[in-house]
Amino acid sequence: MTQSPELPVTLQALRACAFECVNEAVMIADADSNIIDVNPAFVRMTGYTLEEVAGRNPRMLASGQTPSETYEAMYRSLSIEGHWQGEVWDRRKDGRTYPKWLSVTAIYDTGGAITHYVGSFSDISSGKEAVERMYYMAHHDPLTGLANRSSLDAQMERVLTAARRSGHQFALMLIDMDNFKQVNDTLGHHVGDQLLIRIADRLREHVRASDTVARLGGDEFVVILHDIEHAQSVAAITSKLARALAEPYELESHLLYSTPSIGVCLFPNDGNDPDTLLKHADSAMYHAKAQGRNNFQFFTPTMNAAAHERLRFETALRTALEETTLQIAPQFCLHFQPQVDLASGRITGLEALARWDHPELGAIPPTIFIQIAEETGLIRPLGDWVFWEACRKLRDFKAAGLRNLRVAVNLSTQQLRHEQLPVVIRGALACYDLEASELELEITESTAMQNPEATIRILEQLKDMGIVLAIDDFGTGYSSLSYLKHLPIHRLKLDRSFVKDIESDTNDAAICSATIVLGHNLGLDLVAEGVETEAQRDYLHSIGCDLLQGFLYSKPLPASEVVAFVSRWNARLDH
Repeated sequence: MTQSPELPVTLQALRACAFECVNEAVMIADADSNIIDVNPAFVRMTGYTLEEVAGRNPRMLASGQTPSETYEAMYRSLSIEGHWQGEVWDRRKDGRTYPKWLSVTAIYDTGGAITHYVGSFSDISSGKEAVERMYYMAHHDPLTGLANRSSLDAQMERVLTAARRSGHQFALMLIDMDNFKQVNDTLGHHVGDQLLIRIADRLREHVRASDTVARLGGDEFVVILHDIEHAQSVAAITSKLARALAEPYELESHLLYSTPSIGVCLFPNDGNDPDTLLKHADSAMYHAKAQGRNNFQFFTPTMNAAAHERLRFETALRTALEETTLQIAPQFCLHFQPQVDLASGRITGLEALARWDHPELGAIPPTIFIQIAEETGLIRPLGDWVFWEACRKLRDFKAAGLRNLRVAVNLSTQQLRHEQLPVVIRGALACYDLEASELELEITESTAMQNPEATIRILEQLKDMGIVLAIDDFGTGYSSLSYLKHLPIHRLKLDRSFVKDIESDTNDAAICSATIVLGHNLGLDLVAEGVETEAQRDYLHSIGCDLLQGFLYSKPLPASEVVAFVSRWNARLDH
């Protein structure tokens, strides 16, 4: 059995062992501050041996990075109190600098005179790096490396203080990337994250190093332009930045487009504190979105009212959806617009359209509440309610005697990308005892083209179930015909914008004619929306359109009027 080494038996030996074995570097100097001894930890930490430092002043270790005030405090404390401790920066033998925590104690003889100094120190670089890393993480967005909201607040206070002192202006921009949610919904959050990183890079590249760039969260960014001269210079910078952000992004073989909506406000004209400036920039940003997106707007006082109005609508929409879903004073209902088959003249389909009647605000146009629903993420619950309610109403129409009738429902991007969509649809068909062929699902052209491969996979599953599939608003997006021919669809719906001027605009007439020929060559039915006149009907009939929908036949009808209207219409043809 191996014997342990014998322990020192004298106090002097114990002290010698402690000096040799301790992990902290220890250095002993005489009364003139000349080094006379060091321990092994000192050698490991500094790289210097005793022979290299003996007789030299500890100043040889200094890096030049420690403030002179620190050394002055050290000497003062040693002369008065006989002890000092603090942080200093030294340099190793190989030239690397490092921070250390140093404790120095004076040793006195019986007469009270200093005979020696004992210094002990430890390398605190790893601890400082950890603290600095934690500080960085606390003040920076982990994805993009930009300043985060906490850091932005602190920087805004500093900018405000400097601007008040100097009398200079600065500009604050709030940037929201248009349609960013669709990238996440269609391609996944990992691609969305890469896009955010690229956006952050472009922001850094197109502002001065002295300006502030921060990410508030999601796809919202803030830029502070320091010391600006006038609004015209801000407009020039913002215009350049908007063009840069709108350039396409190539990520993982995808060519992505995400344009910016930018709100701009100026200090001190538009606000004198961070909250007011951010609020006014936010109002201007929403005004930019309302103006068609992909633009920038300067704040004006009238935007405050618009922002409050939008917030009121958003709050009301959330409440209305909740109350409608729970059947507590429902504010939403469905109207149905008939679709007429040109060959037989019969009503063979209905399009389900959401309507919102607020108890105080009155009837809210779909153009308003659908846009708000898309921007706030409420389009998914709204779309889900429309789908289930349309299935329930179709069951009621059948029970009242309507037969051979199909109901069309629009699907949002979020619904289409939901992995359980086929399961949900099967559940609804079973719940209301419906045939799959009695249901038509419509997606917009832009939704289909966002991620054609994924769209095709989902639509193939729905087609296999026997559901009729349609592309809505055809002609308003940017279709790739190579993808269009592979989409498992049954119908194209001509957008009303082409039908409206079909009598007077030869371009619209040519587009309608070409689209119908294209659709028929692909084996698809063609449905024209927005038909209001007999001349429109006659022209569409002459070029082979299959179904028509519009005010010429009927406005969208409340569910309570559908059975009587359809029954009367089709009964006339039976006689």
